[in-house]
Amino acid sequence: MNTFEIVAENRDVKGKGASRRLRRDGKVPAILYGAGSEPVAIQLEHYEIQQQTENEAFYSTILTLKLNGTAEKVVIKDLQRHAYKPTIMHMDFQRVDEAEEITMRVPIHFINEEHCVGVKSGGGLISHMLTELEIPCLPKDLPEYIEVDVRALELGEAVHLSDLVMPEGAAITALQHGGDGSRPVVSVQMPKLVIEDLEEEAEEAEDLEGVELAEGEEAPAEISDEAASDKSKEDE
Repeated sequence: MNTFEIVAENRDVKGKGASRRLRRDGKVPAILYGAGSEPVAIQLEHYEIQQQTENEAFYSTILTLKLNGTAEKVVIKDLQRHAYKPTIMHMDFQRVDEAEEITMRVPIHFINEEHCVGVKSGGGLISHMLTELEIPCLPKDLPEYIEVDVRALELGEAVHLSDLVMPEGAAITALQHGGDGSRPVVSVQMPKLVIEDLEEEAEEAEDLEGVELAEGEEAPAEISDEAASDKSKEDE
């Protein structure tokens, strides 16, 4: 399990102009709230927090935030980035109460893709329909990721939401609210180019059959039982 420690300072100045000055000085304006306490304006070192946010687990892990010599357990609830610069503009952190359920988006890790039966034997491609899940749970039960093994998937098969094995204490928000358990999470399908080639071959075969008939070859006619009976009487 990854652990992250964030060092923060109180932010005494507020407003757009003050935030711009902070960013020029290499700081990130942020807010800390929740757990029945008053919101606190804070600031972080941009370089340090940027390094941490490059780790996928940062977004689905209980973080330790140190402020004024006191450590608090928090989760990140929002992160705003510059439209085109590699700059973090603002962050929101929510305090964690160990006795209260939280809802977090947790990434899905797909394993054994290189050994997938549908890929190795069937020539298929793996398609990820979902890459993360919204999970409600107590902080102590929060998983860093959900693991999905695709080794046994054959061509045309899929793993669905209802197939996922969740860690103890964790659930899937969508299923709790009556969502479709048959929704696919990952599947193995024939590559699109192969399907298109097969369709083209079928069309070409139909075209060739049409050309042969046009050149004088007659297709076998179907004679109904009634017509066959009439023909037999005429011959008599």
